[in-house]
Amino acid sequence: MARGDQLGRQWRVLQTLISSKQGKSAAELADDLECHPRTVYRDLEALQIAGFPIYTDREDGKSLWSLLDTVKHQLPIPFTLTELMALYFSRDMLKVFKDTHFHDSLESLFKKVKATLPKKSLAYLDEVQQVLHVGLKPYKEYGKFREIINQVNEAALEKRRVEILYFAMSQGKKTKRKVDPYRIWFFHGTFYLIGYCHLRNEIRTFALDRIRMLSPTEETFEVAEDFKLEDFLSTSFGVFQGKPRKVKIRFAPEAAGYIQEKVWHESQKIRPQQDGSLLFEAEVAGTDEIKYWIMTWGAKAEVLAPSSLREEIRREAGEMLGMYEAPLVREDRSGYR
Repeated sequence: MARGDQLGRQWRVLQTLISSKQGKSAAELADDLECHPRTVYRDLEALQIAGFPIYTDREDGKSLWSLLDTVKHQLPIPFTLTELMALYFSRDMLKVFKDTHFHDSLESLFKKVKATLPKKSLAYLDEVQQVLHVGLKPYKEYGKFREIINQVNEAALEKRRVEILYFAMSQGKKTKRKVDPYRIWFFHGTFYLIGYCHLRNEIRTFALDRIRMLSPTEETFEVAEDFKLEDFLSTSFGVFQGKPRKVKIRFAPEAAGYIQEKVWHESQKIRPQQDGSLLFEAEVAGTDEIKYWIMTWGAKAEVLAPSSLREEIRREAGEMLGMYEAPLVREDRSGYR
């Protein structure tokens, strides 16, 4: 048996014992894991040798295995041993915050967790972690925006208005604005500031790495009573806001299974068709972001509505076709001409 399979199974044994208040018999664990009870006994023994406080007790004539929470009586914080293990295990998922003050605080926390967990348990978790790899691409290097992130975070906590010089990618120019920072939002590898923009007189979303200058003011603000982050983000297909539009897309049978696997939008409705294709419907805020998502599916996605979005994609596809039908410009020493 592959080492990865064994570690994965043993991790499932731990999780099963964590979630079981009464404990589990070896036979019950074997049923859950779809393996032989002898395999379960070997896994339990390996976990005990690794330092996990697994014990057995007799109840109603059968042996029940449980995981003892030993840490909660040793630490002045309300964490159990299994909670600390899960926290330590998640550290790779948080590397995206590298070079920010968030990451500095997390690193300090992980060092304390590492000093608390039994050495044998740490070695086991490190071995398990080598089996699971968390991909973090694409991502941005936020070290150079560290001060901006710190200032926005402090201003949001203190409810202090800020003046920013913001570069709008769509317009290709900078504008000076006063903004009430409501929330910092991390989405798809990017930090965003969501707040009330006094230039546009509405709540806007700003990418923190496009803020060229920031100055806190002496003015304070209160978050609008009717503002709810979940409601603000609910209609957006990604980040951008816009006029609500109903979209209808037909996905070919080759893509249908992939579409059904995920929730792409809170309002989505999916209707499988007899030929294996499916119809995807949703009401989104603007069509810019969903247009690029549709185009990633190539000829396997066809926009049925609205007609304006269908025309945009038809025009862009035509431009792509023209580009690829033209002779390829050869590369010289300075790059493509």
